[in-house]
Amino acid sequence: MAADISPPHHTAIPVRLRWALFTVLCIAGVFNAMDRPIIAILKPDMMADFGWSDSDFGDLAAVTQFSAAFAFLFTGWLVDRLSVNRAMQVGASAWSLAAIAHGWAITTSHVIAARMGLGVTEAVQTPLTIKTVATLFPPDKRSFAFGFATLLAGAGTIAMPFVIPALALSVGWRGALVAGGIGGFVSLIAWMWLARGIAQLHTRRDASKGEVAGGEAYGAILKSRQTWGIVVAKALSDMTWWFINFWLADYYRKEFGLSTLELAVPLAIAFAGSGLGALGAGWISTRLLEAGWSPNRVRKSVMLACALIVAPLPLVLAMDSFWPVAVMIGVVMAGHQGFSLSLFSTITDVVPQAKVGRVTAFGAFMGNMGGVAISLVAGRVLDAGYGFVPLFVFASASYLVALAWFQWLIPVIRRPQDGADLFA
Repeated sequence: MAADISPPHHTAIPVRLRWALFTVLCIAGVFNAMDRPIIAILKPDMMADFGWSDSDFGDLAAVTQFSAAFAFLFTGWLVDRLSVNRAMQVGASAWSLAAIAHGWAITTSHVIAARMGLGVTEAVQTPLTIKTVATLFPPDKRSFAFGFATLLAGAGTIAMPFVIPALALSVGWRGALVAGGIGGFVSLIAWMWLARGIAQLHTRRDASKGEVAGGEAYGAILKSRQTWGIVVAKALSDMTWWFINFWLADYYRKEFGLSTLELAVPLAIAFAGSGLGALGAGWISTRLLEAGWSPNRVRKSVMLACALIVAPLPLVLAMDSFWPVAVMIGVVMAGHQGFSLSLFSTITDVVPQAKVGRVTAFGAFMGNMGGVAISLVAGRVLDAGYGFVPLFVFASASYLVALAWFQWLIPVIRRPQDGADLFA
């Protein structure tokens, strides 16, 4: 396989149209992920409705993660089989309908069913985004594209703490989730209008060129050291990400007595850090690659810097003032996104495009299984009265452990040369 694993005619798409398409996809992703801040911010309302404990809430989060995790094993294959355009149509329609289904959830079993449906359908987004980046952008521009996607997602998440309480007051937590589904359909309409007539988005890879869409399932992928280096690092680092996503609002309530309305600014700071960290890591990675640094040096340098940024997280437990804590959490979120961006960029470095969806999806599967584990553990740790100390200590070490594992299995990141396929 050639060193450039992007479609050979990606430059035929005008730059503005390329970025317009990618922006619409990212906005659809904001609506796709809107349920997470809704559930976290409106946790007291849902607990009051259904009489849940912290363990029950942790189990609900785990159900969503578990459903998404196993769905990723199929959605990666699906995205590799379909064109980018068709995958967007199928994915956005499915996750929007699943979000709207929450409007009819009146018992705990209904909520569980709706969460499972949303977990399964949301799993299209990650492999679809990575596949779209590989389709629209040349290799050295992809890190910045990933950073832009995360920044836009972060901007949407920043808005959520301000928007969600207002939505809840007017239409309740169910209506807030329905609004996310409606937004997904609006984004899909915009995508379909922009994507018309763009061949790269409507066709699968040409089998005659040795890149059969879909190909075999996961056999060769599971035998690769590169796969396991990426996905286990993803699982370890994503434990912290999902822990913060589902429990940060609860931490602020319990430790600082914040109300739902008072959560808006500190949560916005956290997710602003997330977006800016991804954009910064993407920009730095792109500049270093353009300056002649190897992908191996760039990816691992960024990952190490991000792991060191997260390491001081337990210090927030010794801080008496709330605002330094909020800023510190924002810095930690920035570190996570820079680390995660480098993992995803590594996929596009070493994986043939025909297998990008499946490797990405398997990584997301492992990341979500990490989320399942931390959700189950966190609820029980808190119900047992241990507080957030053991959870924060684990989070601080998870990225350094992930990087050590990554380095062990992938000592050198190389883009394939001369037709070589590391996943053949």
